[in-house]
Amino acid sequence: MWVTYILLSAIDKKHYIGSTNDLERRLHQHNSKQVTATAPRAPFSLISYTTFNTEKKAREFEKYLKTGSGWSFINKRIL
Repeated sequence: MWVTYILLSAIDKKHYIGSTNDLERRLHQHNSKQVTATAPRAPFSLISYTTFNTEKKAREFEKYLKTGSGWSFINKRIL
């Protein structure tokens, strides 16, 4: 099972979108500053996640959420 997730930084209140096949491990990596892209913004809280049967679908949804219309969807339906 794959997951596309949205995190909220406690430092700057900005969101981060990612995907993984192990959400608990990945969240721990973000919060322990093991992810270079998010290390300065840790700690994070999990805002939302969506599960998928395949990595391809999870990555496609992650890519969509990072677009302008994806952010509109997030702001309207999730936040």
